[in-house]
Amino acid sequence: LSHRWGTGEPSLRNIQGQNVYTLNHGEGLAKLQNFCILTLQHDYIWAWSDTCCIDKDSSSEFHEAVGSMFSWYRRSALTIVHLSDVPDAMPFSNSVWFRRGWTLQELLASPSILFYSQDWSLYMNCTSPNHKTDSAILAELQEVTGIGELHLKYFSPGMDDARSRLQWASTRSTTRSEDSAYSLFGIFQVHLPVFYGETVENALGRLLMEIV
Repeated sequence: LSHRWGTGEPSLRNIQGQNVYTLNHGEGLAKLQNFCILTLQHDYIWAWSDTCCIDKDSSSEFHEAVGSMFSWYRRSALTIVHLSDVPDAMPFSNSVWFRRGWTLQELLASPSILFYSQDWSLYMNCTSPNHKTDSAILAELQEVTGIGELHLKYFSPGMDDARSRLQWASTRSTTRSEDSAYSLFGIFQVHLPVFYGETVENALGRLLMEIV
């Protein structure tokens, strides 16, 4: 699942050992339940959502997850993108999903993506098995992200054309300032320690030193 965090997002502690379909409804739980149902409809038996599949009480696990997120999305069979602020039949160009830091690497890393609108219907009723290869949606993605077709379809992490990669991220923001740098580690294929509490200047400085 690729999504924007909202209110009442379930944590690992909330769902561990529980049947998610019997838990009380809330915005976050309803999203998780819809995601799991959709996963089954696509004939998958395992689903992964960052809010409840990472033990955030374990600093070592959380820090490992930050560094591994790109590769996890890279190896996904399917990434389902839920655009909670896009009503049915409306263009997704104004969605906040395109203005967040972590979703950039989720877009680039995932080999196969399906976009779903607010009510969990396929974006523009597009039945293509991969929206990144649908010509109409691909054109929209290029327009809203400024990323070329080849990168959207066949992105390869690394240092090539570093200026463009930094430019893609320049209009995006993160809740924790250091994540502006950490969310780019996978895109540049660098392995650096995570120090929440350092300034964003220090975090970006370490990243830029690796690039240089």
